[in-house]
Amino acid sequence: MRGRFVIHEHHATRLHWDVRLEIEGALKSWAVPKGPSMNPHDKRLAVQVPDHILSYINFEGVIPEGAYGAGDVRVWDRGFFDSLRDPAKQLEQGKIVFSFFGEKLYGEFSLTKFSREEKNWVLVKSRDKYADREWQMESILLPKRMRK
Repeated sequence: MRGRFVIHEHHATRLHWDVRLEIEGALKSWAVPKGPSMNPHDKRLAVQVPDHILSYINFEGVIPEGAYGAGDVRVWDRGFFDSLRDPAKQLEQGKIVFSFFGEKLYGEFSLTKFSREEKNWVLVKSRDKYADREWQMESILLPKRMRK
């Protein structure tokens, strides 16, 4: 099953990346503090946040002070994702396996829930031909001298 995805670089209270997958007419969303990684050894915390409307897939701009998620938002990556099984059913079961076909990210990833009640998931790159142990996350907005 194929859907669109977007990853927003989001300079809110703290810099993070929002991973959004188009599933059942909405953008299912996770805030990833360190951003996704092409290194299969990196396990990235992904905190599930409220769904976003589909038109948000193209959003870039500044969310005003006082609004939820206030700060600068830019598209960091976008494209399509494929999943062999129904992504909505996988999410319900607490694990979704999918492949990104983006401008920066490519290949198989998984999102796995820590426990039934929590919003905490882990995002991991699979060991496939696109995996890169030397890969480094790059901000599109922060100058290199300001990156950690």
